[in-house]
Amino acid sequence: MKKLTPNFSPPPVFQVKNVTKTYQMGEVKVDALRGINLELYRGELAVLLGASGSGKSTLLNILGGLDTPTEGTVLYQSQEKRIDLSQASEATLTNYRRFNVGFVFQFYNLIPSLTALENVAVVTEIAKSPMTPQAALAMVGLHKRLNHFPAQLSGGEQQRVAIARAIAKNPEVLLCDEPTGALDSKTGIMVLEALQKVNDELGTTTAIITHNADIAQMANRVIRLTDGQITDIKVNQNRLEPHELSW
Repeated sequence: MKKLTPNFSPPPVFQVKNVTKTYQMGEVKVDALRGINLELYRGELAVLLGASGSGKSTLLNILGGLDTPTEGTVLYQSQEKRIDLSQASEATLTNYRRFNVGFVFQFYNLIPSLTALENVAVVTEIAKSPMTPQAALAMVGLHKRLNHFPAQLSGGEQQRVAIARAIAKNPEVLLCDEPTGALDSKTGIMVLEALQKVNDELGTTTAIITHNADIAQMANRVIRLTDGQITDIKVNQNRLEPHELSW
C-alpha cells in the first residue's frame, strides 16, 4: 500500500547552512563537502543517496556530532533546546550524542559476550528516559530472541538488535549508515521494515544513507549527493512500503 508523504512544517530539526568539510591528506586537500544547505524535519524519513565518496557519510557524521564542519553552520533544534553543532564544545557534543541521537551502522558492533537484551540494556542504563530493553526489542520483532547471543542470531537479527539499541534511549534523531549494506535483499527488507516502524510509531527524525536507489522509494524525501554537493532533492508523493521495493 502506498503512503502519502505528509507536509512537514517548521521549525526544522536540522538546519545545515553553507557547510564544507575539508580533510588534509598529507599535502593534498580533499573537499568531502562543498557548500551543503539542507533542512530535516521532525518525524520525516529522509534517504541520503549517492555513490561511494559522494560525501553522504561525512554529512551524516556531522549531523550526529561525530565530526564538525570546516566552515558553515549546523543547528539542531530539539524539543527542549537549540544547539549549534558547528561551534559546540566536546562535552556538549558528547551529551548530544548520548541523549539525542541513535546510530545504526552497516556493521552491528554488538558485544559478543552479552545477550540481545543485555546489548540493549547497556544503552538504557545511561539514557534519561529510556524504553525498556524488552520494549525496544519487541518493536523490531525480536521479543522471542531476548536471551540469544549475537553468534546465535542471523545477520538481519543482529542488525535489528542494533536498531533496538539505538532507539531504546528514545532519541529524537536516528542516523543510519548503510544499515542494509551487509545483508541480502530479503533480510535487508526486514531491517527496513523495522526502521519504518520506528519512524512511524516514535516520530523519530530518521536519515538513512545508502547507494541503493531502490531504498529511496520508501523515503519522504530523497537527497542526492554527488562529489560533496547536493544535486537534487525529491519529495516522494507516494511512498512504497519496504516489501514493495523493487530491490
